Amino acid sequence: NVLGFGIAVSNETVNITARFPYISECGTYDPQSCVFSQVCNICAVLILWVVVIRFQQVRDYGQNSKVNIASIILGFISSLGISILGSFRQSVLFGIHVFGAFLAFFVGLAYFWLQVWLTYKVQPSKDRRWMGPLRAALCSICTILVITMAIGLLFDTGYRSMASISEWALVMCFFVLFGLFASEFRHIDHHQLTVQNQGLSKTQSISSGGIIMYNSTANRTVM
Repeated sequence: NVLGFGIAVSNETVNITARFPYISECGTYDPQSCVFSQVCNICAVLILWVVVIRFQQVRDYGQNSKVNIASIILGFISSLGISILGSFRQSVLFGIHVFGAFLAFFVGLAYFWLQVWLTYKVQPSKDRRWMGPLRAALCSICTILVITMAIGLLFDTGYRSMASISEWALVMCFFVLFGLFASEFRHIDHHQLTVQNQGLSKTQSISSGGIIMYNSTANRTVM
């Protein structure tokens, strides 16, 4: 959250000369906490949207496997984690905030590793030649950053700035990974939603002025 970072530095709620702050520390105090929460919740909705589209795209390619199903589940969990860490501030409910961060980062990383696998399993495309290696390289970098961040959080190693910088870099890599879907989504012409008529009540006007009412059991009553 670059905007929250700028506000936190300007009102001196964080001191970057002493130690580089974590993203959550920049969003702890008002007014930047409001911006932090709003941005996180917007990102959670957008991520959820991207995850659903990607799941449908892979399934339409004929790869309706357990891996694809697992990917959408992990994507849902990761987006929920982003909403949790944005809604529960670190200074108020630290445990819930860390739990949300775990879902967002660790589960999100697992989601992207599944996408690496799916990149090579969906029907042949030109994107695979460069998308697969690039996505795998970014996931490898994210894995290193997650480990570095976790060590800095769980252990008093004296390298807290390195851990916080790793967190910022991890978020930037996640943005790039989500942005890579644009190359694959350009192959989508349109997305159609269909509604089942069966089981839904409806009314139909007839020329005589009466109304035939159909209920969910397919019985009809003439009024």
